[in-house]
Amino acid sequence: MKRRDFLLSTGALALAANSYSNILGANHKVGVALVGAGRRGRWVLKELLATNRIEPVMFCDVWDEQIKRTQEYTNTNNVKTTFDLDEVLSNPKVDAVVLATPDHLHMDYALRILKAGKHLLLEKPVTLHYKEGIPLKKAVMESNVICQTGTQQRSSSMFQKVKEEFFGGSRVLGDIVFARAVWSNFGWQRRKLEEQPMPENFKWDTFLGNSPKVDYHWPRYDGWRHYKEYGTGILSDLLTHWGDVAQWMMDDANPMNATTTGGIYHLKDGRTNPDTVNTILQYKDGWNFTFECSILPVKNQHDSVLFHGTEGKLELFRAGYIFTPHKGSPVVFENDENLTKAHMENFLDGVVLGKKVSAPIDIGLEAVRPSHLAAASYWSGKRMKFNDDQTDIIEA
Repeated sequence: MKRRDFLLSTGALALAANSYSNILGANHKVGVALVGAGRRGRWVLKELLATNRIEPVMFCDVWDEQIKRTQEYTNTNNVKTTFDLDEVLSNPKVDAVVLATPDHLHMDYALRILKAGKHLLLEKPVTLHYKEGIPLKKAVMESNVICQTGTQQRSSSMFQKVKEEFFGGSRVLGDIVFARAVWSNFGWQRRKLEEQPMPENFKWDTFLGNSPKVDYHWPRYDGWRHYKEYGTGILSDLLTHWGDVAQWMMDDANPMNATTTGGIYHLKDGRTNPDTVNTILQYKDGWNFTFECSILPVKNQHDSVLFHGTEGKLELFRAGYIFTPHKGSPVVFENDENLTKAHMENFLDGVVLGKKVSAPIDIGLEAVRPSHLAAASYWSGKRMKFNDDQTDIIEA
């Protein structure tokens, strides 16, 4: 074992032990702050409220209009609001923070939240840049908190059952050599965004954070996923989810290299991230993972991961799965589980009861590895891989 791997593994053991000293207790309602009160943040908050196990304490965002929308959506008009993360972190009533900011703020904000000793629900992708992974993991291990990352399939009883029944040594699918993921049709990312005056209560410099300083431009905020300075668009929003599912099922989180092609084929509106991509990732254990995605209204029967084996195929999606053996009749399973709510319950079980969370920081960092490789290939135009000590991405 390499020294770095040893330090990380022993640190993980220390995290597991230390976290129990900060467990709140079964009868405690968790005081929650929402940092990043946009669409995803308010959806997550609503599912947390539905558990009846939290008390909203504070909402923090760079624009007060987002906070107002969150208050209306969740019927939480009496909750304190702020533009300042430090005000959140200094509030003793805040036990846990939901971090749902744009991706480029994840690293800086997460480090500050962890240092303050607040439990953390960190939305995916956990990092915008690959090199952020090591310091982020180190900060989690050194903290006295629970950290859950945002790949909610991990808390799904159906996905867990599929893992056990189809990939737990049963050989039902035979040898799997291909996994193919498709997920397209994103109206929110197709919006045509026009310039508009800066709102009165809007903190442009806070939004920029540590990203390059540029003049105010409304589409960069309202459509931040369109710009590589703030996120990698569909290569992180969606590949992170399906890449995590494929790696989990295959017990292989070691992509060897990636090739990505695509571009801005139709939405020529000033964005820098692609509207359409195809990625192929090659894995250490001998299988290929392909990802096909477009923001455009290209509709698949299911947004899914399809595993091709020598004895059959399995199409796995959030609403169920279809198993088609080479010999025999297909098996169709329908799933009405609320994955986000299950993930929130799992997080609270960690914070309140000390139970193991389903998507700790290791899982979050593994989930984004395919996205980092795919994006590096897209921007370089070359096949890319991790270097020998896994600290950087280089040309394959």
